Amino acid sequence: MASLNLDRCINIPEDYEGYQTSLFCIPNHYEDSVGNVLIPYGMIQDRIEKLARDAFYDMLSNGREPLHAICVLKGGYKFFSDMLDKVNSLNSNHSEGSVQVSVDFIRLKSYENDQSTGEINIIGLDNLDCLAGKNVLIVEDIIDTGRTMKKLLKTIMKYNPKSVKVACLLRKRTPLSSGYIPDYVGFEIPDKFVVGYALDYNEYFRDLMHICEISQRGIEKYKQ
Repeated sequence: MASLNLDRCINIPEDYEGYQTSLFCIPNHYEDSVGNVLIPYGMIQDRIEKLARDAFYDMLSNGREPLHAICVLKGGYKFFSDMLDKVNSLNSNHSEGSVQVSVDFIRLKSYENDQSTGEINIIGLDNLDCLAGKNVLIVEDIIDTGRTMKKLLKTIMKYNPKSVKVACLLRKRTPLSSGYIPDYVGFEIPDKFVVGYALDYNEYFRDLMHICEISQRGIEKYKQ
């Protein structure tokens, strides 16, 4: 499938095979469970730095208004933490101004009748009315079909935020995609099952620093 974000992300092609794990430090307990390294940790950090800079300058051009950043747990915690660290570094060292940042953490759970309502249950924010009038940045690890994010945005917009933008580290190209395009995208990747950098398989692999494709051995080893 063609990229939807050619001008704002790194597009990893379908035939990209990555790097041999022998070239990197991989925890012993995962050596037989992953294929090649698709995105090394250092490249992840460089890309997050650019996303943070893009978001920072967008807010500066928006009158330097405060930013309310929302982390979608669990997979987004590492991306969220690293991105905010880089925004805070810009705040501390930028001569043209700074952006005040507040944070919240949420988890998502579909309603039983989500097919009919198109909404989603947001766990973690005691009062969604607190989003009224705020510039919201939702930080997510990976967007697959985009349907869950569209439901989340539909729910949040009911509480009248001033603006809502979405940053995701990975956007997967899949025939099941709804066509949703986030505002900030780190990488577009082929339709592969990836783990690492807080992306999990049955709660494993969150402690793997690089993003790798899980192997068939890994699927069998850690299946429930």
